[in-house]
Amino acid sequence: MPNPAFRLDENNFYIFLHFTGMTTGVDEPGDAQLEIIRRMRGVVHAFYLDRDILEQVREEETKVRAMGNIAVDNVGFSEALKRENVICIVKDPRFRPPPEPTVILESGNGEIIGEEVFPFTAHKYADKQDVVWLSDGFVMFPSVKADGSETFTMPPVSFPELNPSNGCKDVISCSPAPTCDLMIRKHYGLEDNPKLASVLVAFNRLKPGESAPDLDPEIAKVKKREKETEEKIQ
Repeated sequence: MPNPAFRLDENNFYIFLHFTGMTTGVDEPGDAQLEIIRRMRGVVHAFYLDRDILEQVREEETKVRAMGNIAVDNVGFSEALKRENVICIVKDPRFRPPPEPTVILESGNGEIIGEEVFPFTAHKYADKQDVVWLSDGFVMFPSVKADGSETFTMPPVSFPELNPSNGCKDVISCSPAPTCDLMIRKHYGLEDNPKLASVLVAFNRLKPGESAPDLDPEIAKVKKREKETEEKIQ
């Protein structure tokens, strides 16, 4: 049965029609999932996003370009809009790092040209010859040929704290563009503190008796592609 709080638009993205029992106040008491997130280290605020700001962010994301006028595709945010619930986390530097890369550079045919690297993943490339480090946090793979139609992709990222054991399925997280981060904070009257950043967590709720895999299928696809790329690098 369709959820009466949502409808699909022409791109098959959920549009919020109204909220049923979820608080969108920044510091109002929340449901179990919201309180799980609020207890995480480094979380300054956590709250559900309302319809107005989600539509504003979606419009702004279509305008984002990277340096060199390279296209940016926030696939994670597009996936978030397909979920019934979207929580915004405003975090400080104590918040844990993401489990997977939040930025990937892709060729026109979808091959991974480069990706974000963290201190706990840098060892995978330490002894590789066919890599170029653009910085401590991003590595390029010269063997993958660019064709002039490259895109910086922001993929969906796992968020293990929400899972079937606490009533969640289809869980993903994503990073909004910096302009969208600022837009969200202004919308909710929060300070523009450069030491803080936002993460969005989206999920659907499990129905009674329903089961679901711990890892969202879209994230599983990203992990598979990353593993295939790692195996090609010498």
